[in-house]
This record gives sequence, C-alpha cells and structure tokens, in this order.
Amino acid sequence: MIKALIIDDEPLARDVIKSYLNHHNDIEVLAECENGFEGVKAINELQPDLIFLDIQMPKISGFEMLELLDKHPHIIFSTAFDNYALKAFEANAADYLLKPYSKERFNEAITKVKQKIEGNVSKTTYKVVTDHQDSIDKIDRIVVKFGNKINIIGLDTIRFIQAQDDYVEIHTNEGKFLKQITMKYLEGHLPTDKFVRTHRSFIANIDYIDKIEMYEKESYLLHLKEGQTISVSRSGYSRLKEVLSF
Repeated sequence: MIKALIIDDEPLARDVIKSYLNHHNDIEVLAECENGFEGVKAINELQPDLIFLDIQMPKISGFEMLELLDKHPHIIFSTAFDNYALKAFEANAADYLLKPYSKERFNEAITKVKQKIEGNVSKTTYKVVTDHQDSIDKIDRIVVKFGNKINIIGLDTIRFIQAQDDYVEIHTNEGKFLKQITMKYLEGHLPTDKFVRTHRSFIANIDYIDKIEMYEKESYLLHLKEGQTISVSRSGYSRLKEVLSF
C-alpha cells in the first residue's frame, strides 16, 4: 500500500484528487493539509511515500515547504501555473499536473510515481533545485526551520549572511538562523539593489552599513550599524561602489 498526503489550500482541488484516487485501491490518503505548515508537520509525523503538492499556497509555498523537510517523499505537483515546471522537475518530481487536468492525465502521473516506487528510484532532493535553478524571480523572504518552529524572515530584517560549510548563517534583528542553501543561490536571487556579495563568505544588506575602511592592500572591512564587521574583497569593494555610488 502506498501512503499519500494531499497538500493544497483549495478544497475542490483536494476533492478532485481523492475522486481520481478512488480507482487506485493501492493508494491510501493518510491526511489532507491546507497549507505548507500543516504539510511539514504531517509529513514528519506520518512519513508518507507520496505527496500531492500545490505550489502557490498561503503562508509558505510548496517549494518553501520542501526546503524544511529532512526527508522527502515522492512528489506529484499539481498547480494552476505552468511557470514552475522546470523547477519541479529539477526537484526530481514524479510528475507535474497543470490544473485542470483529466483523469487520464492523473493516471499517467500515478503510473510514473508507481514505477519510481517499485523501481526504488531516489526520492526528491530539494538541494538540486537550489543549486541549479536560475530562472525564478527574486525572493522576497527566507523560510527557515528552527527546532519545531518555522520562521519566515523578511529581507529588511537581515543584516548580513555568512557562509558556514554546507549552510548559511543568516544574521537578523531577531537573531541568527542556519539554512541549508548556497551563497551562490542567494547572491543570484536576493535583490541586487539591497544585498551585495562583499566576499566569498559574506553577503551584506546595504541598509545596515555604517562605514567601510581599508584593512590591508586590496581588502577592506565593512562595519555595520550594530557593531559587527565583515570582510570585503577587492571584487566585493567594486560591487559596493557600484551599488552605493561612491
């Protein structure tokens, strides 16, 4: 028996999936979730084999929800928007259903996911998306998991970001948060008029800059208003000059 969850904020969309699943006696729906917060909790508690996942939902998106999971089930995305297809397949999704879809198209998706499960094909690894997806819009927030709590970090609260091996440490007005994501991804997706890659290990929010001083030949220190200092390379200094127009 394949254990499944349905994560979608639209009751009608959930009903359609349940109706189509009536013809698949080997799939059991363990629970329905109206948003990503409920989805994370249900996935961690119920450990499903498969999730039917909407992308645009209140609070956090489907992709943001995936970032918060330690282990990923197989995924069939279902959404009314076709501009997320590339990102979905880079996440190794079993299939991508564009609403409204027919029963026949739904059955094709079920066949694909069953082949993955029966063939023991690897489940989704969200890191693939964050490392290689370069076509999505600029981000306007960062979602992190801190213990059992999910934090949505507004960009205006971020002072700077520091590389920490496979993670980044996000320094905010509310404290520090670790997130498994690359500096390269953040550099490409944070607003470039506000965030500057000052060094291979640092990204700074220009709103928190107090002053810049030379540290040694071709390297500088950036002093922030709250007293922290971060490194600035020669290329980082050039980027700062461009953004700050000095």
